[in-house]
Amino acid sequence: QVQLVESGGGLVQPGGSLRLSCAASGIIFRLYVMSWYRQAPGKQRELVAVITSGGSTNYADSVKGRFTISRDNAKNTVYLQMNSLKPEDTAVYYCKANYGSNYWGQGTQVTVSS
Repeated sequence: QVQLVESGGGLVQPGGSLRLSCAASGIIFRLYVMSWYRQAPGKQRELVAVITSGGSTNYADSVKGRFTISRDNAKNTVYLQMNSLKPEDTAVYYCKANYGSNYWGQGTQVTVSS
């Protein structure tokens, strides 16, 4: 079956960095559009970054210049490098795979606090 497993979340101070990973199995990874979303308490889930099968990327305005999405098709993994983190980046981060159907991971908590 399809599995997306996120990792790399944790507690970091403002200005710090984290790299999230999402390892996929059960899909032909290279065909899929991969995305990162986040959901803060009391807020709707929002799109953070997306990378197409061809490697094109797009970002939410709130993270442009700070976050970088990338993929390694040989490892069936998508990454989110997060730099210059702010308290407002605190959320559960989810990866999504899309190729017709959508598949979601279970999420990983990112907390930015001093």
